[in-house]
This record gives sequence, C-alpha cells and structure tokens, in this order.
Amino acid sequence: GTSRQIPQTIIIGVRKGGTRALLEMLDIHPNIVVAATEVHFFDWDENYVKGIDWYRSLMPFSYGNQITIEKTPGYFTSPQAPGRIHDMNSSIKLLLILRDPTERVISDYTQVYYNRVESHKPVQLFEDIVIKNGALNTKYKAIQRSLYDVHMEKWLKHFSLDQIHIVDGNTLIKDPLPELQKVERFLNLPSQIMSSNFYFNQTKGFYCIRSDGRERCLHESKGRPHPLVNNTVLEQLYSYFREHNAKFYRMVNHSFDWH
Repeated sequence: GTSRQIPQTIIIGVRKGGTRALLEMLDIHPNIVVAATEVHFFDWDENYVKGIDWYRSLMPFSYGNQITIEKTPGYFTSPQAPGRIHDMNSSIKLLLILRDPTERVISDYTQVYYNRVESHKPVQLFEDIVIKNGALNTKYKAIQRSLYDVHMEKWLKHFSLDQIHIVDGNTLIKDPLPELQKVERFLNLPSQIMSSNFYFNQTKGFYCIRSDGRERCLHESKGRPHPLVNNTVLEQLYSYFREHNAKFYRMVNHSFDWH
C-alpha cells in the first residue's frame, strides 16, 4: 500500500543553516518520510533535464497519510529553483531554516576548510578570504549566500509568504521542540514530536535524537568548532549584513535575534 510520491514539502535551505538537523528531527514524526540524500533536482540543470519521474524515483516509499519531504539547501540561493518548484506544484509548502548570517558564513568556511584538509589541499585563513585589499570581499560566495533578502525576493515572486515557513536555526539547536511544533502546525500534522525525543549530548554540545528505541546524533561533520575570528572582521561582517537583515525582516514580517 505504499508508493513513491513527489514531495509535498521541501526544505529549500539555507546551506549551513541546520537543514540536516531539521530533516532528521522531522523524521521522528510518523506522518513524515524523508529523502535520504540531497537531490539537487531544481538547481542543477543536468538533473532537471532528467524529468519529474526521475525525481520521484529518488523519493522514499510512503503511505497515503504521510508527507514526503526532501531537502536541498542549494535551492534557496538558486535563481532557477523557485520557478521550477512552482511549475511542479504551485501550492507546495516550503521550509526555510536560517541562522545569523555571519555565523552562517563562518560555518560555510569551516565546512570547506575541513573538506580541503581531508583532501590534502591548501587552506587559507578565514580573514584572508573575507578581506581583500583591506575591504570586505563581498564577492565571496559564502557572503553572497547569507544575503537572505536578495534570495527571498526571488521566492516571493512565485510563492506567497504563508507557503514559506521560516525555522530559526539558532533556536532549533538550543531548544528543538518549540521550533518543531511550529513546523507540525504549518504542515497541519498532529502533534507527535515530544521533548522525550531529544537529549543533550555534552560531548558534542548539541541535542541528539531518541526515537523508536534508538538514539542517534548528527554526523561528526556537524557542529565542528569554528575558527576564532578577528573582532574587527566580525564587526565588518555584522555591519555589512545589518541593512540586508533589516530588509529581510520587513519582507517576512518577522525579526530574528541576529547581529
């Protein structure tokens, strides 16, 4: 009695915002099934040309009362993804998880840094990438990805604000349950996720998941220590994002506790 369904909900981003944590935590819910991998259907042309049946074939089997969710953080910053998702399903519900944009930039750098170290490739200090000729390097991709207002504008051309639920990534890590209960309400699902589904792992420094008699934590690549960043550079980043954040708050009628 199961079949593969095109997702009724997509986690569209943002990269290094907590998309994996959100997906794993929602997977606790009996009415949710999740795609195992990031599909990159709507943002990579070479996948999009394979068509909707290829996309569906990558989804998990589900029952009629279950919602299928996939997450690809690259969608949020992709110019093509909003229109393509709208063409597939104009009434779809979208989940967007965001965190302080400066923290997100540092987290983005940290992931690339560790990937390069593991591949024995040369690495650069954060400050050497972010500052060029004494000024902020605003062309740095990680900074571009944190311009939430710029990307959100593209989504709001195709979807109404009530179709996009924004999860506070900073809060989700500190206290998961209230954020997940908001998602349950947004998806019109019965309240099934409980505080007993989480326990704080002192070693890792974040919450892990307990469900179906099993305990699991996010992959070791998550929650890696960030480099200590020069205060002057931090202030330059805070200052650069301030206006973009204010514009974003106005767009979504909600403000966040960001620098």
